[in-house]
Amino acid sequence: MPDINMLEIENACREEGFLNICGVDEAGRGPLAGPVVAAAVILPENCEIEGINDSKKLSEKKRDALFDVICEKALAYGIAFADEKEIDEVNILNATFNAMKRAVSSLKVKPDIVLVDGNADPGLDIECRTIVKGDAKSASIAAASILAKVTRDRFMCSLDEKYPQYQFKKHKGYPTKLHYQLLDEYGVSDVHRLSFLKKWQKAKEQENG
Repeated sequence: MPDINMLEIENACREEGFLNICGVDEAGRGPLAGPVVAAAVILPENCEIEGINDSKKLSEKKRDALFDVICEKALAYGIAFADEKEIDEVNILNATFNAMKRAVSSLKVKPDIVLVDGNADPGLDIECRTIVKGDAKSASIAAASILAKVTRDRFMCSLDEKYPQYQFKKHKGYPTKLHYQLLDEYGVSDVHRLSFLKKWQKAKEQENG
């Protein structure tokens, strides 16, 4: 059973009269490649999912197992992307907000209130509360965190098949030492975020001087 504290925020919202409480979180703001993915989840009242927590604290195997449980138990869930082109065009924060809006608008049940991980309001047309480290405090946000993370990881594994030289399956696009080594060797691909690679490109230009 999860720590009952994971339901405290949702229970407090219900006491205020909110029925359909939606948690929203994202995965992939920091990588050099691929999309940012947002998820929105409305759980039934008193829904306890064993092991639910911030996706970053869970093993890949545990996240995969919880993904199916969340999809099965949720009243509604939505998952949406903002790709690397959109990130370069509008910046990562706005692209993240766009993905969050898409995820919420795709829900088959309309939420009465949205709980968003972090301290930035994405600008939804529904009452919204931001919760710093919400993925470790709210079951709804934690559920959204897991759906977003698993979806993005699976997507990056699919990119690994298309661009095997970058080994996306290993680093999922994050700025690891291996990823930079592969960029040095193969250059930039169609799925890299150019706005995230300006320092690297400048260093390469100076190196090639």
